Amino acid sequence: MFSKFVSTAAVVLAAGQLVSAQTTTDCNPMKKTCPADPAVGTTTTIDFTKGENDFFKAADGTSLTYDDTGALFTINTETDAPTITSNKYIFFGKVDLEVQVAPGAGIVTSFVLQSDDLDEIDWEWIGSDTTQAQSDYFGKGDTTTYDRGAYHDVSDPQGSVYTYSVEWTKDHVLWLINGNQVRELKYADAENGSRFPQTPMQIKLGTWCAGGNDSAEGTREWAGGYTDFSQAPFVAHYKSITIQDYSDDVSGATEYVWADGSDGSYESITVVTGDSNDTSSSTTATSTAKSTKTATSDATSTNTSDSSKTTLSTATVSATSTSTGSSSSASGTATNEDSEAGSSSNSSSSSTSSSTAAETSPVTAGAFKVGFSGAAFGACLLAAFML
Repeated sequence: MFSKFVSTAAVVLAAGQLVSAQTTTDCNPMKKTCPADPAVGTTTTIDFTKGENDFFKAADGTSLTYDDTGALFTINTETDAPTITSNKYIFFGKVDLEVQVAPGAGIVTSFVLQSDDLDEIDWEWIGSDTTQAQSDYFGKGDTTTYDRGAYHDVSDPQGSVYTYSVEWTKDHVLWLINGNQVRELKYADAENGSRFPQTPMQIKLGTWCAGGNDSAEGTREWAGGYTDFSQAPFVAHYKSITIQDYSDDVSGATEYVWADGSDGSYESITVVTGDSNDTSSSTTATSTAKSTKTATSDATSTNTSDSSKTTLSTATVSATSTSTGSSSSASGTATNEDSEAGSSSNSSSSSTSSSTAAETSPVTAGAFKVGFSGAAFGACLLAAFML
């Protein structure tokens, strides 16, 4: 089992190697006028066992293969980071992903929802951790705190196919494993809503190596140590994904338009339906959640990149999951869109059984590909005092 705790020396070393997060986005609507986000607007299922599809765009350098287990995200070297990103956005909704994650120390598999202003909801797994998965979230790219991540028990995610889900509304975010809720984030619990993910998001799937010779030592420690490439290839198998776009309770959405000078709240998004003359503002949609105006985080910057990122945080939550076998998973995300989000694919028969999931606080979490977040630094310092 992958230990949730690392040595004091490792914590100090990790803290010494952290760098500021470099959160980037193609165009941040909180900073300038950006193009509208094309809407999924409906429910769609992508069956990766049937081969390539046009719902996702592959990042530069990504080459996927397909078989009856799904899309294979393969890592052979430490520079491999196969990543795909949806061409369209959801504005609240539910996403169900069937995946068998990649094995191997230092190998990270991820499933990320991310918006133009860097709201984010994550699932992540470490290849050498055969008993856990990690959930996480971010609001406006803010990595200044380290209390957002949580671990969830799951048996052998590297050897079995599980369905990992995110259901996202104005009121809350739910994380589920095989249909069983393992975590809930309420709007008010994310700094009174100011850091609650609430703007249109793309879906990003990817795998990457955190255990390479060139990886930061703290990152490598978090990810389970050096990757033994004599055991390559490391493959994650993405079997299928179902995306439901709730479109902020508006039918027939075609795109989501950000108000000029958006404060990053869902109320600043207009849902366009049918033709461009048919619009519905989110400010008129019914919601029990109180919207809080959100300020632009200093951690957020604007840049051009098609790649995804992952996240880092810590937390404690109770959970229930269904699964079989023995599994491991943990993850952190340093917000860095210039690095490519990872996700690997491995093949195996799908299997479900029941098991009780309990979450505990991760001491440190990893950076995405190259960067380590300020949150990671705080987590490491906290861990040093706890050890």
